[in-house]
Amino acid sequence: MKGGSGVVFGVPRAAAFPAFLLRQRRSTFRCYSLSFPDHASYIKHVAATQPPEHLNRLLKVLQVRGEQIISPGAKQGLLPLAVPLSKTDSGSVTALLRWPTAPTGMEMPVVEVCKYGVWLLARNVEQYINRMLVEEDVKSSQERNEELFYALADAGNKFYEKGDFAASQIPTLDTYLLKKVGLFPDILERKVNQHFEKGDHVSALVTGEFYTKREHFPGFGRPFVFNAEVLLKVGRNLEAKDSARVALKSPWWTLGCEYQEVADIAQWEDEQIEYIKEKVTDEGRQEDLKKGKEPAQVALDEAAFLLDLASVEGTWDACVERVAECYREAGLHDIATFILYRD
Repeated sequence: MKGGSGVVFGVPRAAAFPAFLLRQRRSTFRCYSLSFPDHASYIKHVAATQPPEHLNRLLKVLQVRGEQIISPGAKQGLLPLAVPLSKTDSGSVTALLRWPTAPTGMEMPVVEVCKYGVWLLARNVEQYINRMLVEEDVKSSQERNEELFYALADAGNKFYEKGDFAASQIPTLDTYLLKKVGLFPDILERKVNQHFEKGDHVSALVTGEFYTKREHFPGFGRPFVFNAEVLLKVGRNLEAKDSARVALKSPWWTLGCEYQEVADIAQWEDEQIEYIKEKVTDEGRQEDLKKGKEPAQVALDEAAFLLDLASVEGTWDACVERVAECYREAGLHDIATFILYRD
C-alpha cells in the first residue's frame, strides 16, 4: 500500500506565506526567506510541533526510491491533518500525520493519503526508514538499490545495516520486520490471511485480536475494521458487528477503507450520518451546551464530526474553513493556522 530556494531534495519554489499567517507568526519567521520553508521548518512553525528527528533522512530515502518530494503545503484535496512528503508516479502521496491532540506514542506517524483519509504505513519515521532498508536488502544484487544505503552513510549505526537479515537466520522477511523493526498494519493483515490460507483459523483469530490492542496503533480504527472482517470469515457475525462499531468510534479517516464498508458490517443505516449532521448544526451545538458540555469540547467535537463526514465522500477542502474555526474556538490556534495553510 502501501521548500523553496536553498532547500534540499529539489523541491520547487512555492508561494509565499499568506499575509494572515505572516502577521500571526512575524516574530517566528523573521529569519526565514519568504519562499516556502523546508519540511522541518514547516512542521515546527506551521504545524506547530517538533519535527521527527530523522525527517530529512526519510526524505532522502524517499527520493532515492524514485518518489518526487513535494511541498508540505500541497494539501489540496487531502485530509487537512496531513503533511505531504512525496508522491509516486501513480499519484500516491506519503505524508506525516499531525494529530490535533496526539495519542500517546503516535506523535507523527507515516501515512499514505487516500481519498477517504489515511492508511498507516509506520508508527514513526525511524521504523519506516528501517523497513525500506530491510526490504531493499533482501532483493537480489541486480535489483538492489545501493544508493539507499549510501543515503544514510552519515547516520552511523542508527539504522538497519545491510546483511543483518541474512545473519539473523529469521526465516521470513515479515517475521524479521515484526520482531526487529516494529508492527505494521499491512504485515499483520498479511499474516492473518496466510493463516486462513493454511486453514489455521485459531491463529488467524489470535493475530486479528492482537492487532486490535490499543497500545499498538492508538487512535486508528483500521485494526478493528480488519478484525471485524476476520470474525465474519469464521461466522462470528455478532462479534464482527461489535468490532466494526468500535472501529467507527475512531476517526472515520483512520478506517483504512471507505466508511460504507464498515457501516455495512456494523449494520448502521444512514441514521448515524444524519445524527452527526444534526450535531454540527447550531441546534445540535446549543443542545450540547445546555447539557453542560464545555464550549471548547463542543468545538472539538464539531471539528471531529466534520472530518468524519468529509471522509465519507473525500470532500476535505469543503470543510477546511469551518474545521479551522472550530479549533480556534477550542483555543487550538496553531492547529487552526495549520489546517488553513495551503501553498
